[in-house]
Amino acid sequence: MKKIIYFAAFCMLLTSCVSRKNQAIKQNILTLKDSYCKAPFKYNYGNKLPSYNSDSIIQVNKELRDKFSDQSILILNALDNLDEVHKIMELKKDTSLESQVKVLQLKSKINSKITIALTELDAVAAEFDCEGERVAQIGNYVDNLNDSRNNKLILLSIVTGAAASVAGGIVKDNSWSNAIDIGGGVLGAGFGLATLNPKGKKVEFIHQRNLLRDVWNGTLQSPNFPPFIWYMYTEKKFSNREQHSIISSMKERWLHYQFDDDRKKADESVIFSDGGFYRSDDLHNRAAMLNQMQSATRTINQNINYLLLDLDRLIL
Repeated sequence: MKKIIYFAAFCMLLTSCVSRKNQAIKQNILTLKDSYCKAPFKYNYGNKLPSYNSDSIIQVNKELRDKFSDQSILILNALDNLDEVHKIMELKKDTSLESQVKVLQLKSKINSKITIALTELDAVAAEFDCEGERVAQIGNYVDNLNDSRNNKLILLSIVTGAAASVAGGIVKDNSWSNAIDIGGGVLGAGFGLATLNPKGKKVEFIHQRNLLRDVWNGTLQSPNFPPFIWYMYTEKKFSNREQHSIISSMKERWLHYQFDDDRKKADESVIFSDGGFYRSDDLHNRAAMLNQMQSATRTINQNINYLLLDLDRLIL
């Protein structure tokens, strides 16, 4: 009898610990419903986007191809620095001190634009990183809810089986003993089957500023991204094979890996809305997609690095 009492006390203690842990998580979740990742104020970037007529831009500036790659020429055009480069090439023909000073002044002007572009890249990548961490916190919260629920059901299944076994041993009547054993087994099995909920719990998660929606919609302009960054995302010349833009390739991967090639499912997903009720799988998918966009954003630094190398060779 003492063993039964100790066992029941242990079960109550375990349930209480899980409940307290869950309550603490619920208190913290309130701070995650309003994004702390967005900038404290909205900066109004210029609406002017660089030209997407890349072949024409390269052809018009073909004399630069001895010094610059095609991608570097397109970046210079996007930063509105092609005139400065042409002036530098003219000034390089003159070895006077005055010309050298002018070259340095022009290079400083180009570097200033490049610095702004790099800080924009860092800012966008940082927001993707922050949003990814925010979603991961929500995902852990939902996982804990599911684990807590399953633990309780498993515990109830064990308690039911133990209670039925003890009661069956106490009752002398065979018919009643068999009924208790069968009923306890059915009830315990029911609790066990209840743990096999494939969807699990859900939680409300709000993100009115949704960077992933802009990427999925793939519009010509995006109010949430600096024009230069959006240009780098959407210009085919900056992808590895120059056949599909960065976000076009990204969307193909999302459609295949996150949505099982179901376009309707993707279009209706909560991931691309202002927010709503998320289950664990949706949260983990969103976190993965944010991390992928962060990586894609950081790879643009390679293009700018090559441009800086080209500029250095021009000045030398």
